This record gives sequence, structure tokens and C-alpha cells, in this order.
Amino acid sequence: MESDELIAWTRLIVLFWALGIAAWLDHKNRRVPNQFWITWAKPAIFLWVLDLLNSEAEWYIFATAAGIIAYASVAVIGRPTLNDIKSGNSLDIAVTVWYFIGIIGIAQGLLVHSDESIISVISGDASDAAILWWSTFAVFIPIFLVDMAWRLRLIHGGADCKGLMWVAILVPSRGSIPIIYPEMMEKSVISMPPAIALLVWGGFSFLILPIIMICKNIKDGNFTLKLMWHAEKMDVRTVAKKHVWLLSTIAEMPNGEKKVIHKTRAPRKTPTLEELQNELDVLIEHGVNEVWVTRKYPLLVFLWPAVIPMWLLGGPMAYFMPFLGV
Repeated sequence: MESDELIAWTRLIVLFWALGIAAWLDHKNRRVPNQFWITWAKPAIFLWVLDLLNSEAEWYIFATAAGIIAYASVAVIGRPTLNDIKSGNSLDIAVTVWYFIGIIGIAQGLLVHSDESIISVISGDASDAAILWWSTFAVFIPIFLVDMAWRLRLIHGGADCKGLMWVAILVPSRGSIPIIYPEMMEKSVISMPPAIALLVWGGFSFLILPIIMICKNIKDGNFTLKLMWHAEKMDVRTVAKKHVWLLSTIAEMPNGEKKVIHKTRAPRKTPTLEELQNELDVLIEHGVNEVWVTRKYPLLVFLWPAVIPMWLLGGPMAYFMPFLGV
């Protein structure tokens, strides 16, 4: 096995194993400790360094990669401030140094490859050094997009954000992991960054959930069309112990009568445990034994199985673009 193949297979094993552990932790505790990402960042960075060494990369390419890692580290250790640096915090000083190294590397890369644009890289007309530098710099794109999505609350979970950033570092380009059926990927000129491709595949795995929920509710005899595809019934006394959103509530009708109604959407703002318990107490007082709930499924739970189609087929864009005539 060639060294690049060995690195690619090792990346795949690390991706599947670590993402599986993260998905399990997020499912059980709704939290993945920062120490987990710090620990698994080490093999990700090590494999990236090995890959660049194997490609005989210039120093500024290593510096560019260092700057991107420093930017991603903000999600775990925070952004260093001037006060932190003045106080002599060694970690913040180290990250700041890496920022400067990254800026120098990016500036040098732009100077060296200013005559070889990203278009020439995509068309394959650029030099190997230019392709390597641009592909390294491109890792910044998915990390930035994920960071913005998290800050704008398009991605709610901090663990989901950190997980996708970690994937971007572990799998920096589409050739970083082996693909069993690469024919469509080889024909495709444009492809998604691997972290974004994994997110899209994860979206497809999420589409299986309604089928599972419908089958489960049919088996349990719960035939409520507006709820059975995404929700389930649960004992009202166990709701507070589960990671779920309560959909059932007591509403007062215009005639003064109080009636149990079931919302189709989860609340925009997750209620506190005290607020939830108050709602449950009201339901219990009105003799309600079972309520409709929808489970809080972490994104990582869907990203983990998405590794399989990415390993088998590569990025989804290679299969969508032909339908658009591109």
C-alpha cells in the first residue's frame, strides 16, 4: 500500500470511530466535552502534517494549515484577547502566534500563486504546488461557514459545529479518504468540501427518520397523521427525564372549557426544567396520562452514518450536477 493510501484509510478509520463516539456521547448526554475534540484533533492534525510532508509541501503551505487550525480552535478554547496575552496565558499566546504564522503563510501563498487563480486550479491547469496550496487554503471555507451557521443559530448544537470543523481538518480535500466507487467523482469538476458533503449526506439520513416514526406509531396504534411522522406518545411522568420537546398542552377554549391540544412544532425556545415541570403538572392535574413528544436528535447522530455513503460514493454534488445539466 502506498503512503498516501495508508494515510487515507487511517483517516477513514479515525473519522468513523471518533464520530461514532461523539454521536453516542451527544445522544446520551446532549454534550460532547471540549476535551474530546482536543484529544481527537491530535490525530487529525498529525495526519494532515503527514499528508503535506508526503506531498513535499512548501513551508508556507504548512503555515497556512496552521492558521486554519488556529481559527478552528476558537470554537473549543475561545478567541484570545489582548488582556489574555498581557496576563501571560501560554495557550492564548501560542494560538496568537499560530494566527500570525497562518497570516504569513496565506500572504506568501497569494504572492507565489497570484498568477494561478482558483479557476486554473479547478480546471487542472495550475501547478502541483498551486493546487496543494489552494486546496489547503480552501479548508478555511467549510470551517468559516460552519462557524457562521452556529453563530446565526442555523446549527444549534456546539458539538455539531465543533464536529464539522474537526471533519474539515481531518478530511481537508475530496481525495483525503478512499472512495469505493469514484467514477462520478472523477468526472466531476466541482465538488463540495468533505465536511459540507458529510452534512448533506447527513441530511439524507435524516429523511429516513419519518419512515421509522410512522412504522413505530402504526405498531403502537397511534394514528394521528399530523404527528405520527415526527412525534411519539410518552408517559407524562417520564417526559422530564428524557431529551424531548413536549407537544401536548392544556388550552382554554372560547366557551371556557379546557382541552388537551397537541402542537405540531417544537417550541422555538427550549423551556427550562422548571417551566416544563409546571406544564406537566397541569397536564397531570387534568388526568392526562400520555402526551405527544418529539425527540431532540443531535446532528452528530445523523453525521455518523453519513460517513458510509461518503466513503462509498464521495460527495453528493457529483450525482446532483448531472441532473442540472452541469
